[in-house]
Amino acid sequence: MYTAESIEQLVEEFSSLPGIGRKSAHRLAMHILKLPKPDVVKIAEALVNVKERINYCNICWNFTEENPCRICSNHNRNRSLICVVEDPNDVIAIEKTHEYKGLYHVLGDALSPLDGIGPEDLKIKELLHRIEGSVQEIILAMNASIEGEATTIYLSRLLKPLGMKITRLARGIPVGSDLEFTDEATLARALQSRTEV
Repeated sequence: MYTAESIEQLVEEFSSLPGIGRKSAHRLAMHILKLPKPDVVKIAEALVNVKERINYCNICWNFTEENPCRICSNHNRNRSLICVVEDPNDVIAIEKTHEYKGLYHVLGDALSPLDGIGPEDLKIKELLHRIEGSVQEIILAMNASIEGEATTIYLSRLLKPLGMKITRLARGIPVGSDLEFTDEATLARALQSRTEV
């Protein structure tokens, strides 16, 4: 071993994070070593605080410090509209657009039989309890993956008999990309979802 045991342990911990390879983990560890101790303590405190303070909203299952979360408790939101997403990161992405004014429901994942994730592992029962009453539209905003597609199909079949409008996010060609570099599946979806000009 070329590095000290404590550095190696830090590299191992960083490399266990999603999207962080061994080289990036090593760079992060070296950066931490160069920081003054008070800055390192602030980082450590932030990590502990997030684990102690963050819970799931008991209505939408988004991350929150207060219950219900700020979105669910905001009476200016359109309560007849629920956008169903896979995880809290999706809520953040949609909120950044400033286009959506309804409520959310976070499933916690997507259906993936190969990974052992079935309908009972998602917050589907909780969604069904929420839609009794004034909900007029459910937007299925799953990721563009096989698992996301399977989840969308499952939920649309489950929810359609309940009589509300079920929609999904449009799929298509990203702004600024060239047709020649667009994959076939995305191009096919863009053709299917075309709109009148």
